[in-house]
Amino acid sequence: MKLVIQKVSESCVKVDNNIVGEIKQGFMILVGITQSDTKELIDKMVDKVIHLRIFEDDQGKLNLSLLDIKGEILSISQFTLYANCKKGRRPSFIDAANGEIAKPLYDYFNEQLVMKGVHVETGVFGGDMKVSLINDGPITVVLDSEKLF
Repeated sequence: MKLVIQKVSESCVKVDNNIVGEIKQGFMILVGITQSDTKELIDKMVDKVIHLRIFEDDQGKLNLSLLDIKGEILSISQFTLYANCKKGRRPSFIDAANGEIAKPLYDYFNEQLVMKGVHVETGVFGGDMKVSLINDGPITVVLDSEKLF
């Protein structure tokens, strides 16, 4: 599983010019699922995300988590995080899980965030989405489960 986490002051996603997900302060997360991902791995990633301390405290230090600030998440499925560009100029996405595997795991990821008390908005899995955000900081963190666990 790969997550690209952007700390945002606001973010939204549109499909067919209609807003389908919108948040204020929190994280806009691009979520990539690979074929070997499991619910147990996702549980670990959820814990890492909600406790990631990249929000400022009253001294301006990055000491607060998403839970501490009662932040929100805009979660966007993104199979292209598993692009392999080693050969040629056209990426291969063979490492990305297909929809039958990825969608239930993506849904599980979002459900677990909600179970931990986070307000979650989403895009449309497999949809043509237009995502906009105001990156706060800017702060962007990449979490790759293969490098974490």
